[in-house]
Amino acid sequence: MIDRRRFLGAVGVGAGMLVTGEAAAAQPRAETTAYLGTYTTWSGGGTGIGLAAYDQTTGQLRQTGVFPGVANPSFVIEAGRTLYAVNEQSAGAVTSIAIGAGGGLRVINSQSTGGADPCHLALDPSGRYLLSANYSSGSVAVHPVRADGGLGARVDLVQHQGSGPDKERQEGPHAHQVLPDPAGKHLLAVDLGTDSVYSYRLDTTTGKLTLVGTAKVKPGAGPRHLAFHPSGSFAYLANELDSTIVAAAYDPERGLLTPAQTLRTTPIGTPATPRNYPAEVVVSADGRFVYLSNRGHDSVALFAVDQGGARLRFVETVPTGGKFPRHITFDPTGRFLFAANQNSNTVTSFRVDLATGRLRPTGTPLSTPIPVCVVPTRLG
Repeated sequence: MIDRRRFLGAVGVGAGMLVTGEAAAAQPRAETTAYLGTYTTWSGGGTGIGLAAYDQTTGQLRQTGVFPGVANPSFVIEAGRTLYAVNEQSAGAVTSIAIGAGGGLRVINSQSTGGADPCHLALDPSGRYLLSANYSSGSVAVHPVRADGGLGARVDLVQHQGSGPDKERQEGPHAHQVLPDPAGKHLLAVDLGTDSVYSYRLDTTTGKLTLVGTAKVKPGAGPRHLAFHPSGSFAYLANELDSTIVAAAYDPERGLLTPAQTLRTTPIGTPATPRNYPAEVVVSADGRFVYLSNRGHDSVALFAVDQGGARLRFVETVPTGGKFPRHITFDPTGRFLFAANQNSNTVTSFRVDLATGRLRPTGTPLSTPIPVCVVPTRLG
């Protein structure tokens, strides 16, 4: 198997200073806090979770410091006054971090995921459990969430089985994402190594997962992430290995995906080299547009949503102005989209035209070490 870190091949720059709660509180009112995931064990990587702020009017990002001591926080989520971060390393772990009233951060605790290289996490809708996807070992872990936001010892670990035709990337299972469906009844785990999306039911009393179904995509497609349409009846899968996006029907009662339409994620005529690896996929709040990051083509692809969510229509790709855009995300208002350019150490801000879905770069890209995740928050 090709090592995940060597495959991604990032080159970074130095990190910033630690920001105290007082400094964070001194931010102008027109700015909103953002957190940046990175790798700390790579040459040129960060030293913890990056701290930033963005202008609510222009979308301009600026670095405000770093919260040190969190190993390889390559994916981070915010849940009220708590952050949760993966520790993407061979002895995988997840870390909970308290957000103080002034914006200062404090590690609450960390827990082992029981697997290698966790790369994604999510809270179940009840807020009682944190789910994490162990990439290299192909498993999904469940941790109870304590009253203080900390994490209890792992209560379940489900192991995926199988492989795919790509001998370098699919020699075994590789869980890449875990997320709840919009109805809050099921949890879906996307596995790149087995070309599968597994559907689970979570027992909120015990934290145990029960498999209820498996959806398969084309062998060798390598599904990485999915995003749901707001209706909850459709989802869109970003396939990393064959540079496609799949529109799928979703049955919220049974928790089952049915893949249907498949589209390429780059324009017709795009050269085969450099190879393109789709990464993140997001859906606008009104369900009219889908966006996908293209690593290699170094762009964000825009798709219009047709037939109530059942089908997609390719519109255009927009260059990110950086290299290997991994994570893309909206700010809470949906007026800005941020693209983390992993291999050029930049984060690009785009203004979103809410009527047409089109993106326009705004401001100056933020320079920061190996950005692989951006978390714009609702907190000032």
